[in-house]
Amino acid sequence: MSTIGFDGFFERICSATDLSTQSDLSRALGVGRAAVSLAKKKNSVPPRWVLDLAAMYEINPLWLETGRGEARQSSMTDYREEDGVYFEQVPKVRARLCAGGGSFETGGQVEEYLSFRSDWIHARGNPRNMVVMEVVGNSMEPELKEGDDVLVDQADSNVLSGGIYAVGVEDTVMVKRVERLPGTLVLRSDNTDYSPIHLSGDELDTVRVIGRVLWVGREYR
Repeated sequence: MSTIGFDGFFERICSATDLSTQSDLSRALGVGRAAVSLAKKKNSVPPRWVLDLAAMYEINPLWLETGRGEARQSSMTDYREEDGVYFEQVPKVRARLCAGGGSFETGGQVEEYLSFRSDWIHARGNPRNMVVMEVVGNSMEPELKEGDDVLVDQADSNVLSGGIYAVGVEDTVMVKRVERLPGTLVLRSDNTDYSPIHLSGDELDTVRVIGRVLWVGREYR
């Protein structure tokens, strides 16, 4: 996985938004100023920053990561007409959602675009805030199987108990049913071979709800 250089990334995000300083960037990401300083020192940007900022400012993540294409790429918002039906494209990113113990494959690089009917997807949210990710592992079977593609709405991170969400825990990314209890976040698997994960206290600081799963696509093998 290629490294995302800090200087080019920072120049691009400043040119496309109202951010102008590293302090602005840290506030937008909800991270400490030290995290931004470390990324600059290492000349390496965490891929999840690309996804978060792309959704927040409606920016093409491929452009933000590499500088290729347009800042607000038309293919993410343009409509294609086929037999009178309009479609809109959503990026599929390299990040893998682990239906298991957790996946370290958290890259924000765009691999391809998937097309969805415009009327269908707009009825469920703003497609600019959505990404497609692939599922690995079997902890969410039979609902989600390894190799499934899922559509994740990054703007929908308010947990409704029993809903399926993409969740980041430290540097891992997983897909689970999420339940909020007083002072506790519970990550449940549909596969009964996996025990629920209970997170509380300081552990909650390591968790972020990436978004709710809206749709699943499966290729029969």
